[in-house]
Amino acid sequence: MKLLVVGATGTLGRQIARRALDEGHQVRCLVRNLRKAAFLKEWGAELVKGDLCQPDTLPPALKDIEAIIDAATARATDTLNIREIDWDGKVSLIQAAVAADIQRYIFFSILNAEQFPNVPLMDIKHCTEKFLAESGLNYTILRPCGFMQGLIGQYAIPILDNRVVWVTGESTPIAYMDTIDIAKFAVRALELPQTEQKTFPVVGTRAWSADEIVNLCERLSGQNAKISRVPMGVLRTIRRIAGWLQWGRNVADRLAFAEVLASGKPLDASMEETYKSFEFDPKEVTTVEAYLQEYFTRIMKKLKEIGYEREKQKQKKKQQSFFK
Repeated sequence: MKLLVVGATGTLGRQIARRALDEGHQVRCLVRNLRKAAFLKEWGAELVKGDLCQPDTLPPALKDIEAIIDAATARATDTLNIREIDWDGKVSLIQAAVAADIQRYIFFSILNAEQFPNVPLMDIKHCTEKFLAESGLNYTILRPCGFMQGLIGQYAIPILDNRVVWVTGESTPIAYMDTIDIAKFAVRALELPQTEQKTFPVVGTRAWSADEIVNLCERLSGQNAKISRVPMGVLRTIRRIAGWLQWGRNVADRLAFAEVLASGKPLDASMEETYKSFEFDPKEVTTVEAYLQEYFTRIMKKLKEIGYEREKQKQKKKQQSFFK
């Protein structure tokens, strides 16, 4: 199948592109910066320059395309805000897909998006779900809630570097899933009629609180974490201040997500129907324990190797200075 991956340079999008290529699909990627997306071309994908916020660039990108996997979303560092990318841009893409008679549209939303109308990203994702469902396209909506890849920067690296791990005062458990596994669901949806016109949660084997993740990282690394808890009141104040500044509005919208984390409602769901519909064995899903164990095993081995090489260099220098 010839498909267009949108958001292919992101954490999830690159795994989707890789998986689709590995399964023999012809993959085209809509990218804003061809240089930054060069690795996708090396993998075998076709690159086409375009932007969700420039509707006239979308029809050429959709020429001869049969399916779209849409994993794009605004980043905190983007100059445009969430509404411009995740709503205006997605509406343009869906309308262009209708005009191009696209056969399948796979969209990534967020779990429980409808429960948080006051959180911009959640509200926009929910509105996009409804817009897509009413578009007439043959869609599948996938709703993850957290990527395991994010645990490395938020927890693992600070603990290894003996830096502070920042967590909110309140901690909502999150069922993290490896983006490699999420990509499998997205690509598999293209070939399974039973996934059409439906919405599915795509979450990990269990929900983890911040404290549980910290404890696991401490055990696997053999190091103690320095934890600093940020009260929700402080985050709300920062959000209000950022919202007053033109450059800070996207950051403010992202900070609003802290309200989800402070809700006390676990970001988790039953995967029984998802596994059945996608003909997926739950045993194939990576667990948080296995993911972090692999990371720490690999990084600790690397650190030991670096330490060994440094010691060799020191000994070599001592020997050289001795004979001078």
